[in-house]
Amino acid sequence: MTYAPFGSQGQSDVRETSTVRPYAVTGGRVRSELSDLPLEALVEVLPGAVSSFGLPPEKRAILQHAAHTYVSIAELSALLRLPLGVVRILVADMQEEGHVTVHTSTPVNVHTGHGSSNSGLSLSVLESVLNGISAL
Repeated sequence: MTYAPFGSQGQSDVRETSTVRPYAVTGGRVRSELSDLPLEALVEVLPGAVSSFGLPPEKRAILQHAAHTYVSIAELSALLRLPLGVVRILVADMQEEGHVTVHTSTPVNVHTGHGSSNSGLSLSVLESVLNGISAL
């Protein structure tokens, strides 16, 4: 089934609607191990993944949108017209399969310079930065 966006009847910008329910796209899953991806996480396609065969249309669309530039989870949700939770699960699955890598903003430890799940800027460092900015 196809439809033309409002006001563009007769134009070549005809889009296809999906008749598959979102829960069917994820196999009925509402979570996966990695599906807690933040909205701003950037998706990057790994080399060779664009030519992957046997992927469902939603995963192929993610590869097409992220093939040339980084695309956030929120952008993919809007571009694919799928709920955010569905896109998170699809991207998490693709990351596990080795098709994409996901870049998240992890706080950097001031003392080591490396990010980890329990690291973060200390309050004293943030206060120092604020004082420095105020002094300008």
